Amino acid sequence: MNPCLVVLFLLMAVAVWQVGDLLVELLVERRKYRVKVPELMQALHAGGKEHLAKQIEASGLLRGQKDILLSMIQADNLPKESLVALAQSQLATAERRCEKTVAVTNLVAKLGPMFGLLGTLIPLGPGIVALGQGDTTTLSSSLAVAFDTTIAGLISAAVASVISNIRNRWYHDDMVILETLMEATLQEVIEDAE
Repeated sequence: MNPCLVVLFLLMAVAVWQVGDLLVELLVERRKYRVKVPELMQALHAGGKEHLAKQIEASGLLRGQKDILLSMIQADNLPKESLVALAQSQLATAERRCEKTVAVTNLVAKLGPMFGLLGTLIPLGPGIVALGQGDTTTLSSSLAVAFDTTIAGLISAAVASVISNIRNRWYHDDMVILETLMEATLQEVIEDAE
């Protein structure tokens, strides 16, 4: 029984940690995240390389998005095919980073109910034996552990599931914006190089 309780405790700790991580991400990064893509795209197409970098830096994009777009501007000496390959690589790296972040809460959301069920079923065996012997103290102790582990597993899974849904929505929107602006930046860098 102890390994199951340890895993449930770890899952609950990870769920609490992810709540804190989500709040930090919301208050530190996303609080200032205001970008109007059509207006930014028009601004990107309004000038040369220096203007492009200033517009990106002054925009309300996330720091990671700015860094990716600025790296494309700094790579303007590469041939067109290499720039396109670099853009694809940058987008793939950003997407992998998002998937890695969400994978933690997805795992907790899947494992929480499983270990909650294990924590329910394991103490029921001794509880049923105690019931047959008339030992209500052991029975009540076993039922308390069974119910507590079920609740712990379900709460950790529910919290992790909500966090995963929020982050999936955020990161999907981030990737759409990044791909759109990457295309515009790439077009400007290629035209400026020609």
